Amino acid sequence: MKKLVVNLILLLCVCGLGYICVGSIMGSINFGKVREAREKEIIARLIDIRTAQVAFREQNKGQYTDSFDELISFVKNDSIPFVKKVGELTDKQLEAGMTETKAAKLIEDARKATKPAVAKRKWQEAESAGLVKLNKKGEVEEFIFSRDTFWVAAIDTLYPAGFNADSLRYVPFGDGAQFELRTGCDSSSKSGNKIFLFEAKTPYRTYLEGINKDELNNLIDLQLELGRYPGLKVGDAEVGNNNAGNWE
Repeated sequence: MKKLVVNLILLLCVCGLGYICVGSIMGSINFGKVREAREKEIIARLIDIRTAQVAFREQNKGQYTDSFDELISFVKNDSIPFVKKVGELTDKQLEAGMTETKAAKLIEDARKATKPAVAKRKWQEAESAGLVKLNKKGEVEEFIFSRDTFWVAAIDTLYPAGFNADSLRYVPFGDGAQFELRTGCDSSSKSGNKIFLFEAKTPYRTYLEGINKDELNNLIDLQLELGRYPGLKVGDAEVGNNNAGNWE
């Protein structure tokens, strides 16, 4: 009888340990699945922020912004240039010293000419350069090469229809938390030129808190031991990294 009781106790201990092990494994698997699903949306949001920052930089003398108010206002209200391209320069044209800049200027000069005689001569030069085809009246029949710039709304150019620019600042699954947005400057290049930088980031705790405390702490400890940021981040405000995300 005593042996039976001991065996039952051992069996219960084994079952208990098995349950704990299975629970631990399943907890780790579930944590990984939730993390993957949430980070997919957060990465997409960080890419949207990067897209806006790059466009902002191009219109603001190479500098980024550390203000979501300013960035969102730019996306919603500003315009950016869109270049409509027709044709490409041939190898023969390139070997002759033609460049896209020179070609665009030839066409621009012809368009801006107000005197008929000057306009006619300019268009003939463009035709001789293989950039346009003229009809018998000397009018443009076809553009073989052209680069026309149009100004279009930033939000319509950068994002798909229906995009909500106000969402840029918010971390998905963050209960209203906002991304940290910083700018910086790197002067360590050999040329000595300043390189303007930006970063947007959010820590793991912002969007993974409450799922599995032990798994979250282990994840954070691992990243810190490896010298990495414990969360998701795009760009770097201290060292240039070509605006890469730490998931890339």
